[in-house]
Amino acid sequence: MQAIELLKNYKKRLEPEMKKYFQRKMEQAGKVDPLAKEAIRLIADFTLASGKRIRPALVYYGYLGAGGKDGKEILEASMGIELIHSFLLIHDDIIDRDATRHGVSTLHETYKKIGRRIAPGKNAEHFGNSMAMIAGDMAAAMANEIIFNAKFSPEILIRALDKLQDIVYVTIPGEMLDVILEMKGRASEKEILRMHEGKTSRYTFEGPLHLGAILAGADKKMLDGFSGYSLPLGKAFQIKDDILGVYGEEKKLGKPVGSDIIEGKQTLLVIKGLKNGRGDQRKTIKKLLGKKDLGERELEDFRKVIRETGSLEYSEKLAEKFVGESLKALEKIDFENSEAREFLEGIARYMVSRSV
Repeated sequence: MQAIELLKNYKKRLEPEMKKYFQRKMEQAGKVDPLAKEAIRLIADFTLASGKRIRPALVYYGYLGAGGKDGKEILEASMGIELIHSFLLIHDDIIDRDATRHGVSTLHETYKKIGRRIAPGKNAEHFGNSMAMIAGDMAAAMANEIIFNAKFSPEILIRALDKLQDIVYVTIPGEMLDVILEMKGRASEKEILRMHEGKTSRYTFEGPLHLGAILAGADKKMLDGFSGYSLPLGKAFQIKDDILGVYGEEKKLGKPVGSDIIEGKQTLLVIKGLKNGRGDQRKTIKKLLGKKDLGERELEDFRKVIRETGSLEYSEKLAEKFVGESLKALEKIDFENSEAREFLEGIARYMVSRSV
């Protein structure tokens, strides 16, 4: 069975459990404070709006790959990483000033509207950002609660909770570097790839696989094997995401195409275009990067320059190279479950096949 089908099947099993969890949490919060209940409802709407559930699926297949047996306990535990994902996205949306995510309003935008309604004339933007940050912290607490109450031995849970904190800890420097590079308005390829390793490799691939494997009682050899697979794959994933952010479709992206350009993001596409471009091409990139009212014609001009400078081709080939490294590392892992191997191999190949 293809990896995407395995992912869809897993998602069908996971989402009913997530809905039950959120319903239970809203009922509990309603007995404490209506503000808490409202925050959980917004977190639930945000989390359930869309998403492939790749991170919890990696927890699940990391668990199976390390010898764990399919059961409700791993399905429930895997929800924890999705709440960590929501926590980080809620804060990231504030940083990026994004108004939508997966076709719905970001939390700070939703709270901004609430602020305008309850206190017209006051600073609704600050209110929205503040409330969303607090709600994001609540999502993080819920993630920890899910793992803490998972049905595994105390020794395993201590290791798993430690890993959950580590996932956040190693992601933060990548986010910081992203903010710094945007502020500076320049970056090197080395800095871009270091950012991808921190923001994507560790948090999207390595962390979830490690978490699942730890819940199965995996040893260091298995964790190191998953790291060898994850670190190059995360870079490929993010490079491809940056390409789709310029050349993709809004419906598939879940946010407006060109939003990275509007935000002035330093991506591999940008830095290679600036390095390889002629004077007029570099001028076009600099003029459009960070332009808040970027039009469709200007987006097309940006796309054209990125193609003409060879930046698009370079980025695609580098992503393919990283996927090759990931697949090579996968061959060295001693899996306890063939479906887990099939899933991880398929996901790696899917990274470079996603069309623009």
